[in-house]
Amino acid sequence: MKVKKSWKTSAAGIAAIVISIASIAQAQFDADPLTVPNYEIAIAAIMSGLVGLFARDNDVSSEQAGVKDEG
Repeated sequence: MKVKKSWKTSAAGIAAIVISIASIAQAQFDADPLTVPNYEIAIAAIMSGLVGLFARDNDVSSEQAGVKDEG
């Protein structure tokens, strides 16, 4: 995983994961006992965040990302 090379998709992935975890925590620990976290949506958002962590930015070539030889 090359975070330095594809920082835009990595940042979006991290943001999606953090927001998902924060929404679960907020629903779980608020003062209303009837509030229940929506785990299905949170898991889907976390999975899409993981995709963002492993994706490559559009402006990063295969050689820059290290997935293809330059020669």
